[in-house]
Amino acid sequence: MNRIITTHARARAAVTTAVSRRIAGPRDRGDVPGWVLITIMTAGLVTALWALAGPQLGQLFSDAISDVKGP
Repeated sequence: MNRIITTHARARAAVTTAVSRRIAGPRDRGDVPGWVLITIMTAGLVTALWALAGPQLGQLFSDAISDVKGP
């Protein structure tokens, strides 16, 4: 009788664990803070480059477009 109760308790614990893991989903969420930091740093670099070299880059683009010859 004691063996039946122990087996039943183990089975119930296994089912409870499996269901709770299934409901909780995967534990690996990825490195979200890392990606956020990379995105913010990239935006900061683009903003800094734009602020420092904006007029020169605009002139470079205009010169390149004006040099394009069509058919």
